[in-house]
Amino acid sequence: MNDTTSEHPAAVLVGVDFGVPHFDDELEELGLLAETAGLHPVARLTCRRKAPDAALFVGSGKAEEIRLLAESEGAQEVLFDQALSPVQQRNLERAIGLPVNDRTLLILEIFAQRARSHEGKLQVELARLQYLSTRLVRRWSHLERQQGGIGGRGGPGETQIELDRRMIGDAIKRTKDRLVKVKRQRQTQRRLRERRETFAISLVGYTNAGKSTLFNALVKARAYAADQLFATLDTTTRQLYLGEAGRSVSLSDTVGFIRDLPHGLVEAFEATLQEAADADLLLHVVDAANPNFHEQMAEVQRVLHEIGAAEVPQLVVFNKLDALSAERRPRALQGEMTHLGRRLDHVFVSARSGEGLPLLRAELARRVEAAAQAGPAIPVPDQRLVSIGHNDGLHSRDTDE
Repeated sequence: MNDTTSEHPAAVLVGVDFGVPHFDDELEELGLLAETAGLHPVARLTCRRKAPDAALFVGSGKAEEIRLLAESEGAQEVLFDQALSPVQQRNLERAIGLPVNDRTLLILEIFAQRARSHEGKLQVELARLQYLSTRLVRRWSHLERQQGGIGGRGGPGETQIELDRRMIGDAIKRTKDRLVKVKRQRQTQRRLRERRETFAISLVGYTNAGKSTLFNALVKARAYAADQLFATLDTTTRQLYLGEAGRSVSLSDTVGFIRDLPHGLVEAFEATLQEAADADLLLHVVDAANPNFHEQMAEVQRVLHEIGAAEVPQLVVFNKLDALSAERRPRALQGEMTHLGRRLDHVFVSARSGEGLPLLRAELARRVEAAAQAGPAIPVPDQRLVSIGHNDGLHSRDTDE
């Protein structure tokens, strides 16, 4: 029995390698997600399969192994790094004798804990309801408190699952209606910015790449920033004055992306993510110290494509320069990388120490001036949608610092 003094519920982490590239053998990201959600990982188990088992995802033998491991470690929950079907989740809970949850629900729980604004809470609630609508079990009794209104009790012969289904359906409809109003308000704010001819820049990137720290460093704001996953959920917009261009631009910090971001969350956060799709320039912030940054960049590109922001001009900002060892530091802080024949400008910075920030501000000013000279009908030069490769170097063509 694992004698942990942690006040957080103990959890066993499980990952299944189906032969996909870059499988997370150490379940490092799932562990970070679990800790962010308030759980304490006490054991990790990985296995290989050609395909998921229809009933138990991992098969009966491996389910028994998970049960014994959880029992020996005193775990109170089991977390899977992949999405489970409702049937697989129910069968696993019966076989293991503990609550079993997947990566999707874990991300939803984190978002529910972190949302602060009215809009953010609505978006998370919609995503949670859409997830729960496929898992109609009695654990979701809290939904009864959201009901209210006429016709709450159901007619003769209506089963509990039908009541649950209708209850969740009504809650989804109400939440969607509220989000429509929020979206209209955002559209009004956007139109005002457009009338003022404000150049709009949005920060995007994998979660924990340092977007909020960079945002604070650029605009001297106090947006919440922490070394954890999903520190920022609600979009924050501030004015950034660029002395080199002699004008201000709007800078928005958006929610971070992550591998296997639940599709329901992408849909629910449409109003927030629209800031990225409508921007004149995206600052794609990358954790330069993360050895898996290529995969993280590829995931960001996938989500940008999904929300209709793939064609927005991008500037890659390799952050956390201060965390790089001497041998990993770039030859120049500003340069150009090539992926599949397409060019992508990049700048290395440390949002924490300030190194490279003057170069970044100068590059932003250059692009703003180019956009002003081109006129409102022409976007900033260098539309650069990048398909990230895994063998490309960072310094295929460097420019002077």
